Amino acid sequence: MLRRVSERSIKRLSSARLVAPSVSPISYSTKATVIQLLNNIGSKREVEQYLKYFTSVSQQQFAVIKVGGAIITQQLNELASCLAFLYHVGLYPIVLHGTGPQINELLENEGVEPEYIDGIRITNPKTMEVVRKCFLEQNLRLVTALEKIGVHARPITTGVFGADYLDKDKYQLVGKITSVDKSSVEAAINAGYLPILTSLAETPSGQLLNVNADVAAGELAREFEPLKIVYLNEKGGIINGNTGEKVSVINLDEEYEDLLKESWVKYGTKLKIKEIHDLLQHLPRSSSVAIIDVDDLQKELFTDSGAGTLIRRGYKLINRNSLQEFGNPDLLRAALLRDPEIKSGKFSVASYLKHLETVNFKSYGDEPLEVLAIVLENNNVPKLDKFLSSKTGWLNNVTDNIFNAIKKDFKSLCWIVNENDSNLAWYFSKADGSFTKKGEILFWYGLNTEEVSELIKQFDSSTIGSSLSSAKESGVFNSSQQKRGFHTARRFLSTNPPLREGTNTEKRKVALIGARGYTGQNLIKLIDNHPYLEISHVSSRELQGQKLQGYNKGNIIYSNLQVEDIKKLEENGDVDVWVMALPNGVCKPFVDAIDQVKNGHSKIIDLSADYRFDTTGKWVYGLPELNDRNVISQAKKISNPGCYATAAQLAIAPLKKYINGTPSLFGVSGYSGAGTKPSPKNDVKLLNNNLIPYSLTDHVHEREISSQLGFKVAFMPHVAQWFQGISHTINIPINKGCLSSREIRNIYQEFYGNEDLITISGEAPLVKDISGKHGVVLGGFAVNSNEDRVVIVATIDNLLKGAATQCLQNINLSQGYGEYEGIPIDVVIRG
Repeated sequence: MLRRVSERSIKRLSSARLVAPSVSPISYSTKATVIQLLNNIGSKREVEQYLKYFTSVSQQQFAVIKVGGAIITQQLNELASCLAFLYHVGLYPIVLHGTGPQINELLENEGVEPEYIDGIRITNPKTMEVVRKCFLEQNLRLVTALEKIGVHARPITTGVFGADYLDKDKYQLVGKITSVDKSSVEAAINAGYLPILTSLAETPSGQLLNVNADVAAGELAREFEPLKIVYLNEKGGIINGNTGEKVSVINLDEEYEDLLKESWVKYGTKLKIKEIHDLLQHLPRSSSVAIIDVDDLQKELFTDSGAGTLIRRGYKLINRNSLQEFGNPDLLRAALLRDPEIKSGKFSVASYLKHLETVNFKSYGDEPLEVLAIVLENNNVPKLDKFLSSKTGWLNNVTDNIFNAIKKDFKSLCWIVNENDSNLAWYFSKADGSFTKKGEILFWYGLNTEEVSELIKQFDSSTIGSSLSSAKESGVFNSSQQKRGFHTARRFLSTNPPLREGTNTEKRKVALIGARGYTGQNLIKLIDNHPYLEISHVSSRELQGQKLQGYNKGNIIYSNLQVEDIKKLEENGDVDVWVMALPNGVCKPFVDAIDQVKNGHSKIIDLSADYRFDTTGKWVYGLPELNDRNVISQAKKISNPGCYATAAQLAIAPLKKYINGTPSLFGVSGYSGAGTKPSPKNDVKLLNNNLIPYSLTDHVHEREISSQLGFKVAFMPHVAQWFQGISHTINIPINKGCLSSREIRNIYQEFYGNEDLITISGEAPLVKDISGKHGVVLGGFAVNSNEDRVVIVATIDNLLKGAATQCLQNINLSQGYGEYEGIPIDVVIRG
């Protein structure tokens, strides 16, 4: 799915309730940057709808987040970063934390033996002294960490929870909450501070009592009635004891009774589900509970798929096989009136209802019919004829529940969607395949090759009806989505050979913004050997004042260019090419500064992912081997592709018209791909004799590859102990029996016959042979015995063709030089 938010969206969000009334507004650039970063985890539609949803209520009603004390001890920086994201888009969660398992260690150090009755800690005066000290220390640690990164936070350690003794003789200083005083929490939020609470309570006489943090979070939720109640824990959700998999969604009204009968739902799991059920019964139906890992907080809040376990009341789903089974005809009419064809007057509700009386159908809907789906069973392949949802239906994922119910009943299905439908990416995610014709897209799942061929033949002859449409009344699903056809394989390689040689020999000046990383270092080396390019400026906050190493054409000193500096350089015409070598989500203010200069002549190359999903037409995707070189050469702004994404697209593109399914990519990169900032992915000791998987779904490169190729791929990245170089092993499902291994290799040799930076090998290439080289090697081409899939291996140096070399190709094209000026053509292949 596409992962960008438009300027219009940012402006709309800027005018929403993004800051507390009495604080200075968060800067536009900060908000824009945070929103861009959010788009690395969710689609434009998702991020827009959830931001709009969360800012639709008073700030204290956004969320209550319960944090385990162990998270503050072990994942403090991750927690602070996640809360900062929310703060910088004007969302103020109420954060409550426990003391964590470390309390037992502290008690032992004080000579206190922990005691429990019925799982409740006996809290005598000595224990309370240690518990209080631990609470205050943990609270201060979190508040301090937030303040260090620019988030105003207010410690609230007492005065919120009133309590009586739970059982003074049995548990001593353990409390049962009897009241919640909201005033200090509301005052903190109104002043622009995140409230950070402990779960200490007080009796009317002022005696401190220890209360369970989960219980305290529930009492806060009952008082504030937030949209979200979030429990952060190490497991990241509820685990199905039979399968070992994380439970994604629980709809209590539909599943609660059956869920409690499951053999694995027992002990603490059963108690947790019961407590959440009781809590949600007293809250608005819009409220939900999320149990997640701290690293997945944004993904859970801002994407449809979520990351942990989402628990909500939901509605029971109702199936109906006749019009008589709809008890409320007005409710049915209201649902059908969402259909754009009915809205436009193409046909009436009454005529459609009369049509349903003549066919076999099965309908699916929740109780209030926020979502209505109608499946026609008359055809060989059942057809989803209507899929109509309100904004509420999309927002609360009722659409997913309905589609899952349909999939249980129908092993195969087809449906047709207009190519301008704003929820196109969602339909792609539900399908095994698709075919495009004259503005409409045919989707299907559960069909074999022969059935697909027959279905497409019917679609071509227009014998299987018109488009269904999901409702657009929400006003937030209005982005154009990537289109794809069943048979497309565009390439523009040989159309403009003069671009290869180039005609310009004039000197050009390059400015690098953010030049301290590995990619920047390699680009500096390439420019140093380029006959016409010179570096005029390098900007790095960390290296300011130091001499640029590895550059021999002049004495260049690192500076720390600000937005005003960049604008002035552009006004004076001091720079011909700006290269943004910055982390994702950071370069927009610099790009905007260049754009503000009306007569500016420079070109911009962005090495981050910020503009790879641009839908405005202002940015061109700079992969010369697959995209029109003329278009790249004329573009003012060029988005440099990602390293994994470059190799994957080059490996898959020649077979696009033969693909029948979702390609899977197993990628392994050297640790230079993790950058220079210390992390587990570039920790040499951790990587020794090791392989680290990460971001196994929805990685930014997975979305990049899918959006550029026009269909879904599945990408699983890993990092290994070598320094640079990537190996991709790619499994591509193809139409059965259509191609042999030799034929596939011939297709690739013909496709890339004119490309100096792409080598086709009969053997699977080795990553150690590509390290330090400037091209891509494609090889292997192994077809299985069933002749319905091919495995291709692609290797690329992530720092060169995956970044710096490709950047230089784009600079050369943009300045009229030969495309390969300054690039050694040195790919060496075994065999």
